[in-house]
Amino acid sequence: MQPKNLKRLLRALERQDLDVTYSDRTYSVRLVNSPDAPVAEVLLPEDFPVEAKALKQLANLASVRHPSGGCVCRACATPDFHPGDAGVAIGSVIETVGQVIPGAVGSDINCGMRLHVVDLTIDEFLAKRNQFVERMKGDYFFGTRDVTMTAQAMRSLFQYGVPGWLDAMLDQPMGSVVKSDLQQLAQESDGSANARGERIFLGGSMDGDWKLAPEELVPDAGLVRDGGLATIGGGNHFVEVQRVDKVENRSLAHAWGVREGQLAFMIHSGSRNVGKYIGGMWRDKAKATWQKGLKYPDSQIFPLSTYSHPELVANYLQAEATAANYAFVNRLLLAELLRLRLREVYKDVEAPLVYDLPHNITLPEGEGWVTRKGACPAHVEQPVIIPGSMGAYSYLMVGKGNPAFCNSASHGAGRIRSRFDLSRKGASQSESELGLTGVDCITLREERRIEEAPAAYKPIQSVIDVQVEAEMVDVVARLSPVLTFKA
Repeated sequence: MQPKNLKRLLRALERQDLDVTYSDRTYSVRLVNSPDAPVAEVLLPEDFPVEAKALKQLANLASVRHPSGGCVCRACATPDFHPGDAGVAIGSVIETVGQVIPGAVGSDINCGMRLHVVDLTIDEFLAKRNQFVERMKGDYFFGTRDVTMTAQAMRSLFQYGVPGWLDAMLDQPMGSVVKSDLQQLAQESDGSANARGERIFLGGSMDGDWKLAPEELVPDAGLVRDGGLATIGGGNHFVEVQRVDKVENRSLAHAWGVREGQLAFMIHSGSRNVGKYIGGMWRDKAKATWQKGLKYPDSQIFPLSTYSHPELVANYLQAEATAANYAFVNRLLLAELLRLRLREVYKDVEAPLVYDLPHNITLPEGEGWVTRKGACPAHVEQPVIIPGSMGAYSYLMVGKGNPAFCNSASHGAGRIRSRFDLSRKGASQSESELGLTGVDCITLREERRIEEAPAAYKPIQSVIDVQVEAEMVDVVARLSPVLTFKA
């Protein structure tokens, strides 16, 4: 079966200087003037629209080649594929050899997902919902959170991620962490929660360097009160309370501590201003090192080559890891604030961590690196978290390690309408047309509720089904939204 008007669509794409074919729900695309670039494949359900801008962005990314040596050897995209604001399509996955591409990750380094489960029924939660929400609004919106730490703890955070930060806090706990169950945090950091022996991807620790972090966050001594830590961020970032609606794989769900009827909370956030600082700096550095006299790439995407600048490649990867470490701790602290408030309101609840994983990051895989932009690692037996919109199901999955998609899966449903389209003058603002009927969205800004309305996103079930059929992932459990915090 083929999408409607396929021939007309392919002719239109040809006018974009794209060589595009379609077969079995997969679009294959390459720039006409880049015959040596790999063909990039996009897996899409048959009824999904295809955006020429996103295909052009993916083809541009696949054709990035450094004149000193280095290339993209494989490129693909997951079904939440859509155009990105910085010239790289969301859902893009590339494998590079001899080069890394800072712009392929961008500024939201280690944006990712974190999932906890809670032994509360929906009725128990709703009975004290208002008390809980008011406490969380203070932490997430009004700055009542206290994430004070020593300068040494901040350096350890950037250098070693979750284990470094936790060791420092165990030595000298302060801020709201003094109320935390530090033994629980240590156990979750150590791993052993699932078949892969980990609760946090890579243990929440990459090879960072605190000297590459913003100077104001790494003073020589004293205390650090970072206004960016434990913040959700804008865009599609959120914290959502959910209910485990249905378990599909009972053995894995049991191993991961997930049961039908439990509550859960899902966190989507990243490295905030640290990622903007590092991502922006290294996009500029990659451009600045371009060989003088050589024409800039039409795409304005600049790689760093191991052949001409091996030290810059190493420095970039360490800088990216530094921001990634910050993001791991940011999600941990967002979760810990919520867990502390749950204990205040609902008393004896543990809310253990299921998994935490990134979806904007460069990782060593194969002979080079795999860079995922809005796509999750989905290695064999690895947990994968795929959220829907705040009016749709989310899914806990397990990776199957499909090499055709670089062992990856989507990081969500993917936008189908832009924020501008939803908020422009004359656009429909009715609750039913936006899909907001019955949605419990906690925000201080009504425009955020509209920009992130369910109508902005693709149908999550189709995104899940096509990836299951392609043997990228399998479903472990389905979760339904209860309420969503949007900053």
